[in-house]
Parts: sequence; structure tokens; C-alpha cells
Amino acid sequence: MNINLALILTVLTLLSGVVVALDKYYFSKRREVDDEGVAASPGLIVEYSRSFFPVLLFVLVIRSFIFEPFRIPSGSMMPTLLQGDYIFVKKYSYGLRLPVIENKVIETGEPERGDVVVFRLPSEPNVNYIKRVVGLPGDELVYNSHQLTVNGEPVALRPDTGTADGLQPRFIESLGERDHGILIASPGNTMRDGRYTVPDGHYFMMGDNRDNSRDSRFIGAIPETHLVGEAVRIWMHMDGLEWPNWGRIGTKIQ
Repeated sequence: MNINLALILTVLTLLSGVVVALDKYYFSKRREVDDEGVAASPGLIVEYSRSFFPVLLFVLVIRSFIFEPFRIPSGSMMPTLLQGDYIFVKKYSYGLRLPVIENKVIETGEPERGDVVVFRLPSEPNVNYIKRVVGLPGDELVYNSHQLTVNGEPVALRPDTGTADGLQPRFIESLGERDHGILIASPGNTMRDGRYTVPDGHYFMMGDNRDNSRDSRFIGAIPETHLVGEAVRIWMHMDGLEWPNWGRIGTKIQ
């Protein structure tokens, strides 16, 4: 079962805010006052609402409009992101959206080719995926034997000879303004080769672990309305009961 944290946080914030407002403008004026001029206690619900409302509102604003934390649950973005990475997603990169209903209220920018983006799965909007933008609206893409071609131009790809981490074969791909690693299962093993046209208002996403990623080759291009934000930093890495990998903390996501 997927828990809608945004909905829960929004409801709690609204409920506590309503209680605080009603108490301030209505109930507080009707409380009995003792002989020493001290008003009666407002009760536990009001006291808790006064304490939690500013905290809930602060968290809601930060999470909805500025940064939201996510955990990487799989290896589909290796070698860029590992299972167990905890990341910050910049929510205002592609517009400010109201929590829960996700309507855009302010335009702030658009995805660029090469961005690492969190988005809501069209078939299950409560499920978040993270992939790399490889195709913009109107692009013609060809993926053949691990070579990506965009609008007739092959994307630069070269072997990564500087790694010895057991993730070979590994390559450096130059996509947009970003050089980033990609991982393939084996040179002769290709998955979902084909030709794709990106519809208007949509983005074509692929995982950096090209032979082990359920991305736009399977789920289709992603509507702009389903974008959550741009992944920018790793703030923690801890997978299971192992010790945190301190070396990944603060790493910029390329």
C-alpha cells in the first residue's frame, strides 16, 4: 500500500490551523474567567494544535515548494545513484505546484536534456520514479545496441576506464550539458531497442542502468503534469542495516 504523505500532511496542517483559528477568534472569547481573571484552560486539542500547527505548516511549505527527500529503492539509476541513496529533490525547478492536487500555479522552468528527474507514474500517481531526461517534446529518438541518437545526432559515448568497482561494462555519456556514467549488462545484451517520438508536453526518461530500468521504453513518455522535481544532491546513503556510506553525503547528482 502506498501512503500519500502529502495528503496526510496537508490534512493535518489544515485541521490544526482551523482549530487554532476557531480558538483565537471564537472559543477564547467565551471561556469562563475565575475570580482572579484567569481564563479556563483551552483543552488538549487546542494546546496540541497550537504546538503542532506552525511545525506542520513549515514542513508542508518546504516539502511542497522547495525540497523533498526521497530514498532510491532500486539500482535502475546505477552508477549515478545506488540503492539506499537518500536524495534531495528541488521542487521548484519545473514550476510551483499545489500539494495533493498538483496544479501548477507558478512557472519557473522546464526540464533540460540530461536532468535527473523524479516523476509520478502515470498509471499509479502515488508511485514516484526517478530517471534521466533523454528526450524533450518533439524529439525523435533511436536506441540501438546501447547507442542513443537524438534527432539524428548520436549521443557521445566513450568507455569509462577510470573505474574498478565491479560495475563494468561502464561508459560515460555526454547528454546536454552533463557527462554521466551509464551501466550496461553486457555489450551484446540490449533491452528494448527502438525508435520513439516524444509527444508535445511529454518527456522521454531512461535509467542510467540501461539494461535494468523500467523507463519510457516500457511506460511511455511522461506528461509534464507528472513531474515532481529535479534530483540535485545525495544527503545520505544507508542500505539496510549497514553503516552509512559517508563518502556519498553531499554528492552532486550529475
